[in-house]
Amino acid sequence: MKLPGSTEWVLHCATTLAQLDPGVSASTAQLAQYYDLPAPYLAKQLKALVKAGLLTAAAGPRGGFRLARPGSEITLLQIVEAVDGTSSPYECREIRRQGRGALPAAECREPCVLAAKMADAHQAWRDSLSGVTLADVLDTLPPSAPARTRSRLAEPS
Repeated sequence: MKLPGSTEWVLHCATTLAQLDPGVSASTAQLAQYYDLPAPYLAKQLKALVKAGLLTAAAGPRGGFRLARPGSEITLLQIVEAVDGTSSPYECREIRRQGRGALPAAECREPCVLAAKMADAHQAWRDSLSGVTLADVLDTLPPSAPARTRSRLAEPS
């Protein structure tokens, strides 16, 4: 499975926001500079997290993004699905019924075994990501990481 680069962006940005003190926001410009990303495209991705209820956004000079709820209540799966959707990356087109090797309809009454295995793998992936929260990720960071993140985001451009 291959996800777009923007998935990495939002996972890191959400983790960064989870390291901020309660009530503190970071702007698109701050996050874009922090990770050397294009601000307009990052803003679009962050808005998808707002739409999904994972972030809140405030306009103005002190505005920006922050988590909409505690990091312990936001899973990696929720973040990924907010920007990439919920559909499986595998789509069975029933090619077993096409071409010179086509199977008769009677032999295709059960779902394709390959489609079933891919669905199982996709569900395992979803289960894995749904079991990891932003708080879990923060628990694995070095103890100095949150303070470093907060100070780097506060530095002037």
